[in-house]
Amino acid sequence: MSTQQLGLERRQARGRFLRDLGSPAEIFSNLTPNWYASIMGTGIVAAAAASLPWQPRGLHTAAFVVWVLAAFLLVALTVATVTHWVRSPGAARRHLLNPVASQFYGAPPMAMLTVGAGTLLLGRDVLGLHAAVNIDWVLWFAGTITGLAAAVLVPFVMFTQHELKADSAFGGWLMPIVPPMVSASTGALLVPYAPAGQARLAMFLCCFAMFGLSLLASIVVITLIWYRLAVYKTGEAAAVPTVWIVLGPVGQSITAANLLAGVAPQALPRPYSTALQAFGVLYGVPLWGFGLLWGTIAVAITVRTIRAHLPFSLTWWSFVFPVGTMVEGTSGLALHTGSDLFRVAAVAFYVALVAAWVTVAARTANGSFRGTLFLPPGVRPATDR
Repeated sequence: MSTQQLGLERRQARGRFLRDLGSPAEIFSNLTPNWYASIMGTGIVAAAAASLPWQPRGLHTAAFVVWVLAAFLLVALTVATVTHWVRSPGAARRHLLNPVASQFYGAPPMAMLTVGAGTLLLGRDVLGLHAAVNIDWVLWFAGTITGLAAAVLVPFVMFTQHELKADSAFGGWLMPIVPPMVSASTGALLVPYAPAGQARLAMFLCCFAMFGLSLLASIVVITLIWYRLAVYKTGEAAAVPTVWIVLGPVGQSITAANLLAGVAPQALPRPYSTALQAFGVLYGVPLWGFGLLWGTIAVAITVRTIRAHLPFSLTWWSFVFPVGTMVEGTSGLALHTGSDLFRVAAVAFYVALVAAWVTVAARTANGSFRGTLFLPPGVRPATDR
């Protein structure tokens, strides 16, 4: 019996499950870091619900269930990733040296940070506050350390080894430099639980420093992306969803500024704490306006591409997490300004977030069940391209 026939019989024996793979072991052969974007997107659906200005009955319970799903996926994907590095170290190293795939090494830190924040905001209902805080500290430190490493190492490899062209800039370039901004916003939730005094002050200042680190680097990259889109246009359809990633640092920086403003009095004396409380609004509202501008452009580009053909891939998760950051940022502005405009906008963004998550999660689940998403892009069935 030939190898091809044997493989066919095995696929038929499995039925529809992983039917596009030669064997279940292939799940670990081409596992890329952008799988963690699914955890980021799932986690932020839960975390954003916790701070939403409107809390209808059942929302908190639904958010808790989604957080449990995100936590489970984080554990499962981390085990799978370790297996990938052990069984296919050559493929793993190629991902690190690939100018596109390597950018998504910023996704694992953000997944840890998002699930950690959800543990504190939602998991405490079952785990208890003490356990939730401790788990969040572990995930925050793990996400922050790996996120800072990604923010340094990925650009370093870009600057010294990757062969890039003038039209290479894309939304993925933001992925390794946004994690410190997520650390800043999720770290603000932990500031009240840090020991009072120098430890709490150090925690607050480190979060604020990471806010600046990520913000300035993001401004540079967003400028390059704008230039690339203006000069070289949108490019391949499969990369169009990454245009939405720009909303990530925009929304997350608004979130971080307002969360840090909320805890500033617990770490800093006046007038600095008062100034930072004002800064949350004075910074957040103009950036929110830019977010609306970029979001409108991203919608127009996406609709245009869908009309031509937009193939499904894991880059579709770019539709989810960035919108979630806008939900959180808008909720923060609603809290600190008391504006009904921001309250309504936060709810509207959240409805869009849930719709995007349901759509992308369903497509991802289907592709995972069939095994299609575990194949290298070049050998995926034509119907999935």
